[in-house]
Parts: sequence; structure tokens; C-alpha cells
Amino acid sequence: MSENGRGRVVVQSAQWGFFFFIAYIGAAVYFVSVSDGSFWGVVLGLPQAIVWPAYVVYHVLVLLHV
Repeated sequence: MSENGRGRVVVQSAQWGFFFFIAYIGAAVYFVSVSDGSFWGVVLGLPQAIVWPAYVVYHVLVLLHV
């Protein structure tokens, strides 16, 4: 404990943060490359890179007939 009675919290999740950052960059490159190349195609590819895991879960549930 420190002198003021508060404990110290150490968060060690940098490895996962880096992994998710690299996954986002890869997904962004993919979604931008499959867009039609217009401005809005590129702009909409960036949010799709954030929510692509939701697409995967949805399609898995469809395949499982859930």
C-alpha cells in the first residue's frame, strides 16, 4: 500500500491492445480494398472494420440455424 492508503493498480493488457489494433488495420485494409473506391466507400469501410466480429457472429448463428 502507498502512504495515502490507496493501492496501486497496474493494467497489463498492452499485448491485447496491440493485437486488436493490428486486427483493425488489417480489417480496414480489407474493407477499403473491396469498396468501389469512392469517398463514401472508403469512409464506410472504416466503421465496418470496427464491427466485423459482429458480422462473423451473425453468420455463424445463421449457419447454426439459431
